[in-house]
Amino acid sequence: MRKTTTTRYDVAEHLRTPKEMAAYLEACIEEANGDAAFIAKALGDIARAKGMSQVAKDAGLSRESLYKALSGERSPGFDTILKVVGALGLKLHAQAGR
Repeated sequence: MRKTTTTRYDVAEHLRTPKEMAAYLEACIEEANGDAAFIAKALGDIARAKGMSQVAKDAGLSRESLYKALSGERSPGFDTILKVVGALGLKLHAQAGR
């Protein structure tokens, strides 16, 4: 019997269009249950899909600080989130809850 080889799934490889990126972020926000680090990690996935160096440049951050902020190991400041969202070409919006 042949051995099956697997590779680690990387969502960034499947986020090709702005519409897919926005849908992914929206789904992550719904699933986050208030976990800001989870949302930061989702933004990191999108940033990797777009190219971390370019996103860092557009956000006015160093690449290293962007990696740290979006690692999912900590919750970045809201100002960083806003810079990254803008650099990704996405918009945050609010709607009435219930």
